[in-house]
Amino acid sequence: MFPVLGGRTVQVSRLLAPRGAVLVAAVRGRKSRNDPVAKSKVGRVKVPPPVDPLEMVVMKERFSEYQLIMRALRLEFKEEMLRKKYEEETGSRAEERARQEAEEHGALMAWNNQENLRLLNIRVLRIQKEKEEAELKKFEAAVKQEQEHQEFVKAKEREVLQLQEDAKNFINLENLDQRIEEALDNPKNYNFAVDKAGRVVKQTVLQ
Repeated sequence: MFPVLGGRTVQVSRLLAPRGAVLVAAVRGRKSRNDPVAKSKVGRVKVPPPVDPLEMVVMKERFSEYQLIMRALRLEFKEEMLRKKYEEETGSRAEERARQEAEEHGALMAWNNQENLRLLNIRVLRIQKEKEEAELKKFEAAVKQEQEHQEFVKAKEREVLQLQEDAKNFINLENLDQRIEEALDNPKNYNFAVDKAGRVVKQTVLQ
């Protein structure tokens, strides 16, 4: 805020203020923008208050000092921020951050090694279990194959025995005459009819 010299601070500040866009004065009270000028103010000409030249010179000097001080403060703040940023990147803070990153990396590597060891144990157990299951299946398949082979051999042995037993009733040159006599003595009639149940329902008489 500018100091008051001769009660004209507002007028000097208006002179020093940069020219900007035209601002519309705020409306106060009940009067609108389209209302006519009050009768008591008709014909009045606004005359700006006089400006003291000495005060004008002083205000310009002080405003210039103000601008210089503010520029110096901004540069000082900017330099401090850049210095802090540089210290964070390359100074003691960078060393601290590097140390923290190294500790975090070490902790992560230790956790990674533990996790790898845990997964290795799980994988070893799984492979061992799969190997045992494969060996068990292989053993069961061998036992089943041996049982099937034994059953096949027994079945063939039964077939051979049955064929040997049936061979006793085969007709050959030695018992041909005897079988002919037995057939003539005991004739059989195969001319008959059977029902759905397999019972003989009709048969011709041998002559």
